[in-house]
Amino acid sequence: MANSYLLEVGVEEMPAHVVTPSIKQLHKRVADYLKEERISFDSIKEYATPRRMALLIDGLADKQPDIDESVKGPAKKIAQDADGNWTKAAIGFTRGQGATVDDIEFKDVKGVEYVFVEKHIAGKPVAEVLKGLPDVITSMTFPTLMKWGYNNLQFIRPIRWLVSLLNDQVVPFKILDVEAGRTTRGHRFLGHDVELSQATDYEDALHDQFVIADQAKRKQIITDQIDTIVKKNDWVIDKDADLLEEVNNLVEWPTAFAGSFDPKYLVLPDEVLITSMKDNQRFFYLRDHEGKLLPHFIAVRNGNSEYLDNVIKGNERVLVPRLEDAKFFFEEDQKISIDQYVERLKRVSFHDKISSMYDKMQRVAVIARLIGKRLGLNDTELADLDRAAHIYKFDLTTQMVGEFAELQGIIGEIYAKTFGEKDDVAVAIREHYMPISAEGELPQTKIGAILAIADKLDSIMSFFAVGMIPSGSNDPYALRRQAFGIVRIINDRNWHLPLMGMQAAVIEAFDQAGLKPDFDLTANQGEVRAFFLDRIKQLFAGEKLRHDIVDTVTDTQGVDIANVIEAAQAIDSHKDDADFKGAVEALTRVLRIAKKGKFGAEMPTVNPDLFVNPSEQQLYDAVADVKKQFADRTVAENFTALRGLAPVISAYFDENMIMDKDEAIRQNRLAQLTILARLAAVVGNLNVLIVK
Repeated sequence: MANSYLLEVGVEEMPAHVVTPSIKQLHKRVADYLKEERISFDSIKEYATPRRMALLIDGLADKQPDIDESVKGPAKKIAQDADGNWTKAAIGFTRGQGATVDDIEFKDVKGVEYVFVEKHIAGKPVAEVLKGLPDVITSMTFPTLMKWGYNNLQFIRPIRWLVSLLNDQVVPFKILDVEAGRTTRGHRFLGHDVELSQATDYEDALHDQFVIADQAKRKQIITDQIDTIVKKNDWVIDKDADLLEEVNNLVEWPTAFAGSFDPKYLVLPDEVLITSMKDNQRFFYLRDHEGKLLPHFIAVRNGNSEYLDNVIKGNERVLVPRLEDAKFFFEEDQKISIDQYVERLKRVSFHDKISSMYDKMQRVAVIARLIGKRLGLNDTELADLDRAAHIYKFDLTTQMVGEFAELQGIIGEIYAKTFGEKDDVAVAIREHYMPISAEGELPQTKIGAILAIADKLDSIMSFFAVGMIPSGSNDPYALRRQAFGIVRIINDRNWHLPLMGMQAAVIEAFDQAGLKPDFDLTANQGEVRAFFLDRIKQLFAGEKLRHDIVDTVTDTQGVDIANVIEAAQAIDSHKDDADFKGAVEALTRVLRIAKKGKFGAEMPTVNPDLFVNPSEQQLYDAVADVKKQFADRTVAENFTALRGLAPVISAYFDENMIMDKDEAIRQNRLAQLTILARLAAVVGNLNVLIVK
């Protein structure tokens, strides 16, 4: 018989952003539990509101399948003594299997006889298995946890009721003092408790109590209601998906309505108005057909349409103080110059172990100029970059950002334009924060991208220098996100910036500029290198590259992100070529033998007068030809050129004994291989690469 089972966990109101991931987590945990317990099912339907997480499982099996298995025990020579008596090993084994020595059989396994016991395990009824769900529920994890009463259990919010209904029968269990039953709760104000006769009655019974339990249906109702209002008033709406999801998880019985505010507030920048409505009040903002913001909004209440006029007036009254504050801050902020705001940054701490925000900007200006020159910016671009770098944090001391912290950078751009800064400078102030999430939008301007890299690189170098290195999940200053942002920007623009070499150049430039930080920037440079390589691996994870290719290209001393990425792409695109295996094997043979040469950091020299065989001259000429063009080629082109040396390398090894008895000849040959090995290192450590 196929069964239906309803599980509902009723809680006090959850934060909106937790609702969707919580029901997804419960779904997965319950599904995994049933699979582990060998209970089959057809489907699981999710239901979630701010006050409940529920699953309706259809096609649930009656019981676990029975298991017949043959359990292997000790060898016969261990199970019996010389007289054929059962040993403690045999007796203990059978007792552990719920059997006796009379149940023992001997079976041959690869020429050795072993003890076996045939077991029949009857499957448990599904109701018995479902009684284990409390452990599944209480093992859930959340971004924030609560305790209540005198209990030790931590959960997202206090659990207030539980429903556990298999068809029409309650499957009893208990979490703390809450016993599972068949009673669910309707809307907090419009509905009441209701007893369910059947598990499948759940959705309809709640609908009668003013709860739309199905998230998708609830969202569609909100969307339809908003569309009706917009169409009636001939408005245009940006139906923000994240806001719609949040609003959907704030209500159980949605009713959308339109409200208004005084048009005088439209003098404020759109971003300020939108933040006041969307981020602070969860309102949808509206535009006309020309794209101009309108003095109207749409909101959604958790209830019906009764007394809706009062609700509208209340929401309008709540919005006005936010807009009034914003208007005041906007007007007051423009009474002070950018230079005065910058001066205030001397009293704003970047971090108490590092410096003020003002000092950080001085460092970033030096780093940005280094990067700008390396990337070939012209004098005008360098001047704009320098101006942006010296003021880009100024909006942190404005009253507007003090009130609306989420507008950092955005207000900086708006105010910079208001104060007469060039557009490139103003845009860079906003773009230096990008990307603001792992997959967020990247800077669109060259100056903005360079400033973003410089700002993030300074943060990483500074925090690592004072020993504040992310470990495990601990990353309070989002250094991983910032490093990944640098990787993504460089990858997007294909800029060649050797980050480890940049560190040395930065330290030298600080000295020349008279900047002497109160921390040692040379500290933990190896950790910085490994940190960036891990972020490159993170990028590769999204591209589904083979692990050995990733390990090959990231096993490098230098960290030129563009080169590492290009090397991975070059290997991946040629890994199936007919000559790939032979070429890699030839190069890895060079790498292995070259390790025997004890040469310093300088590139060794080769003396052609010591050549004994023609193959030495041939390899010498071929490598010289590759080396001559190496600096002007891409990594992919150099890899192709190196692969082309495979026949010459093979002939070289066929004709020459590298470890010749003559010391001079031996060292000359090792020098020749070392030069080739160092050229091959541009791709990474080819010894790690798997070829078939």
